[in-house]
Amino acid sequence: MEPPGLDEVREAATRIAGLVVRTPLLLLQGDDDGADLYLKPEVLQPVGSFKIRGVGNWALALGEEARRPGIATTSAGNTALALGYMGRVLGVSARSHVPDTLHESKRAAITAYGVDLAHVSMTDLMKFMFEEAWRDEPYTYLNPWGEPRMIAGHGTIGLEIFEDLPALDSVFVPVGGGALIAGVASVLKTLKPSVRVYAVQAAVNSALAAAFAAGGPTWIEWRDTIVEGASTPVITDEMYPMLRRLVDEVVLVSEEQVMAAMRRLALRSKLVTEGAGAAAVAAALATPDAERGVSVCIVSGGSVDRSLFARVVGGNGG
Repeated sequence: MEPPGLDEVREAATRIAGLVVRTPLLLLQGDDDGADLYLKPEVLQPVGSFKIRGVGNWALALGEEARRPGIATTSAGNTALALGYMGRVLGVSARSHVPDTLHESKRAAITAYGVDLAHVSMTDLMKFMFEEAWRDEPYTYLNPWGEPRMIAGHGTIGLEIFEDLPALDSVFVPVGGGALIAGVASVLKTLKPSVRVYAVQAAVNSALAAAFAAGGPTWIEWRDTIVEGASTPVITDEMYPMLRRLVDEVVLVSEEQVMAAMRRLALRSKLVTEGAGAAAVAAALATPDAERGVSVCIVSGGSVDRSLFARVVGGNGG
């Protein structure tokens, strides 16, 4: 698979212009360690995450015949939420397979859009995708990791970043399946090849770091983490070559670093984030200023369990 070209991303930007928020760049508030560190707060999107860009671009591009049966996907939560939103926009049914560890706050947000959820183990979720059980899905299925229009939709973040801050030196992007970083990095590397792309994942579950070390996709043992949206048991064969070309460095963040970033974003920048949403900030703060230069962190999502968020912001950890 090839990354999307600028024309594809610009077409996506036009298609979703009335659907998404053009999020601003905000300086990280706080101590001097946030100097030249900007936030791209995708938590301000209608569904609380960047996913609406890619899911929206895919769904709006579907023909009437493809939309009519309904739309479906597999998701750790935010893709299903965006799918439900698009189902409501298009007036069609939506459903998704999700992990049975999905927290209640995110589950409630998804079902509020009328999404029919199938709760399965992470192992069964991966089997559904990799053994292509989704081919029996009567609804039109969105591949959450390898759908080209989804990647192009996410690439619109890269366009906005470059338009607002052409002087940037680096970008920190949380990585689950890789569609977000593929879209953002493909745009920024085209417009400014010198931009350094940092991929951020949970230290307890980094399939991307394992794949880079092994020279190809490899399965890891998946463990529960506060950073579930930037944590997967594998990087797919179709995504790996693209990520290998686009990513300059993988940064792993601990649970403690992420909780500290969530707390800082809430108390100083007034942004509510989930673990994956704060992961890029945690990674940037752990990277020397001289190495990262003028940086942008994608604050990817805010679908956090309320009780967990209260404990984290209160300083009691996870």
